[in-house]
Amino acid sequence: MQFKTNISVTKNGRHFVRGHDVVELINEHTLVETIFLLWRGSWPRLEEVKLLEAMLVAAVENGLEAPSLYVPRVSASAGNNMHTALAAGILAIGERHGGAVEAAAMMLSQPKSAADMVAEFMRDKKYLPGFGHKIYKDEDPRATALQTKAAQCGLVGKFFTLAKEIETKVELTKGKKIPLNIDGALAAGMLELHFDPRLGKALFILPRLIGMAAHVLEEYQQGNSYYRLEANEIKHD
Repeated sequence: MQFKTNISVTKNGRHFVRGHDVVELINEHTLVETIFLLWRGSWPRLEEVKLLEAMLVAAVENGLEAPSLYVPRVSASAGNNMHTALAAGILAIGERHGGAVEAAAMMLSQPKSAADMVAEFMRDKKYLPGFGHKIYKDEDPRATALQTKAAQCGLVGKFFTLAKEIETKVELTKGKKIPLNIDGALAAGMLELHFDPRLGKALFILPRLIGMAAHVLEEYQQGNSYYRLEANEIKHD
């Protein structure tokens, strides 16, 4: 078995990440800067660092109601250790929860107009990734905050613009607003930062693991027994 990589190498007891000694990274660079080095292969500008930091904060937590947060707690309460509970949380992420970042990035990176994209999804009766939310019917405040941050950083380019055009086109076509959500804003942001759209799920999982760990730790601290549905919570056909 043989692997080929340009990411890292160890020489004479020194570890290098894309040509940079890890001690240099420890002493001179932040985690966010290192993410750019690893994922994009180049150092970021200050404005890019600020936007990615905001994106990571936006995805770190959004309430115990989210599958990626209550599932790891259920796993922890059943007696599993931290990494097993975190793995359960990762597996709770799907195309309609967190995973839509990748799908939305793939969509936004296509050489198509907003009108063509909306028409295609409506014709095929498909879910439009990155748009709509069960709670935020008119506006996802997290998406708005990220757009504002991107504008402040001078990073509102064709992808954020295209996302807003899609939102407008959907409203004109359906007669109701289906707002850009956090997944769509993260997708637009990662493309503005020149990240590969295939990193979409990783971009969501990376900060969400921090929120998951907090919930798993709280579950341990509370010493809860495992959760079980009550009979009246189950409907039978």
